[in-house]
Order: sequence, then structure tokens, then C-alpha cells
Amino acid sequence: MQEIVTTELREHLKGERLKIALEVNTLIRRKMSDILVKHGFLEIPPVIFSSVTDPLNHPVYDPTFEYEGSRYSLTKSMIFHKQMIVQEIPKIYTFSPNVRLETADKAKSGRHLLEFTQLDLEMLNASREDAMKLGEELIKGAIEEVVKKLPDKLAILNRKLRVPETPFKTYRYTEAKEKYGDDFEQKLSELEVDPFWIIDIPLKEREFYDREKDDEKGILRDMDLMYPEGFNEAISGGEREYEIERIKERVLAKGQTFEQFKWFLDYAEEGLQLSSGFGIGIERLVRYICGFKRIEDVHPFPKTPGKFSI
Repeated sequence: MQEIVTTELREHLKGERLKIALEVNTLIRRKMSDILVKHGFLEIPPVIFSSVTDPLNHPVYDPTFEYEGSRYSLTKSMIFHKQMIVQEIPKIYTFSPNVRLETADKAKSGRHLLEFTQLDLEMLNASREDAMKLGEELIKGAIEEVVKKLPDKLAILNRKLRVPETPFKTYRYTEAKEKYGDDFEQKLSELEVDPFWIIDIPLKEREFYDREKDDEKGILRDMDLMYPEGFNEAISGGEREYEIERIKERVLAKGQTFEQFKWFLDYAEEGLQLSSGFGIGIERLVRYICGFKRIEDVHPFPKTPGKFSI
């Protein structure tokens, strides 16, 4: 088994497709950082493990360990850390390593890795619409930069990459689901030629920290950005619940406990202001730009769900 994996890895590391993907990775990280710094964002270090992390809204194996009598989890996302630090530093971002031990069936999608990187950001006193506008600038800017500076590499990949127009098209979740069925995200992704937003996602579909609309109970002020050409999810984010009683109500409604999120709840008890933000999966963006069928092709040491990896 290990000999086979080592041989496959050696061939993977020698491949021209990987080298191009890493050039794209380097270029888009720099471009998106430049955009954020221009807008007054400060970069913070990532949090690799913590006593509190994203509960997610789908089942994953939970990697935990004990250190000096305390229990920690590897970071699934920095959602709580972002919401805390943005109270003091109003615009922050990080390139955050995330570990999500997905079930083996997720390998079929071609877009899941057990460890990946998110460009994770948060803005104080900002609306969902502010976040969407910034997300469009980042995605369009990254694509434009690759088209401008790496046209020869796109040609080698036979990739005809379209620079999208802004603002991106928007769909409401419930309306799209009624029209296109349960698999509406994939169907729309295959139909569209530019990235598009799905907004107003039902509460039951998301985690407790996304903010419920004041005028539409059970619907959240959040959003997902989807890539076209069948590449599916690009960005996930929205406004955050910031009133402590609403946060606690949502935790209980999800069947979770206050103890699970003790340190975040203790911080929130002292008062939070509204913030909004999102995460962009870097490997998924590179995969889309390169036009690769599988996300493993963009990472030198990919961890595929259900598969032994080095």
C-alpha cells in the first residue's frame, strides 16, 4: 500500500499540472491580500487548534486531543475567533488551515479535502451586502490576475477562463429549490457561466452563529457564492448573531450545549457588535481557475476523504 502511494505521489509531484496550480495559488493569494490591505484589513495568524471550533451543519469525524488536562479540537474554521477579534480590530483576514475529517462519500464530489486553506475574513458593523461586494471584488480580482499574468499556463491547460461581470446574479434559496429541486445548487452551477449568489438560506440548513432576519423568521442573512461550470461552492458566509440571548436560543435549537462553546459565550456575554464575513476555499478557487476535475490535482499532498494519504 505505502509503496503504491509513494509511487503515485512522486508522479504527482513531477507533474506540470501541479506546478501550474501552485503558480496560480501563489498569484491569487498575493492579489487577494493586496485587495484586502488596500481596504484597510490586517492579517492575523491562524488558529490551528482550540477549545472551541465550528460545529458545522453536517457530520464529520471530530479530531480532538488532550493537553495538560484540557480538551482541544483541530480548527474546522476560525468563525468564533474572527467574531471576537473583529470587535477590537474592525477588518481582519487570515489564510487559515482547516481540518475537516469528512466521511468517505465526500470523495465523489471532487471538491473535498480533509485539510485545506480558507481565506477567512470578518468586518465589524458590516452587512451581508458589504460582504458580498467584497467577495465579488476578490473573486473577480483573482481571476483577472491569472488571465493577465498566466495566459500561457492557461493555454497549456486548455483552459478558457471567463472574467465575470459584477454584480453577480443572486438567487433566493427557497425559490431556487422550488424551481430546480433538491439538487438546485449543482444544477444552477452547471447552467451558469459566471459565479452567482444563493442568499436567504433557511435556519435549519446552517450553524447557530448565522444571523436570523428580523422580518422573516427562520431565514438567515447569509449567502453562498457558487462557481459556474459545475464547480459548485466558492464562498460561504453572512452576518453573525451578536445578541447573547439570540445566540443562546440558537445553540439550544440546534441541540447543542452551552458548555461546547463556553469560551465564546463568555466573551459574548460582555457584548458583541454586528459583524459579517466569509471564507473562500483556496484550493477550490485554484481548481476552478485551472479547470481541474478533481481538487487533489491542486495540492502537492492532498488528503482525500476515505483514502490513506502521506
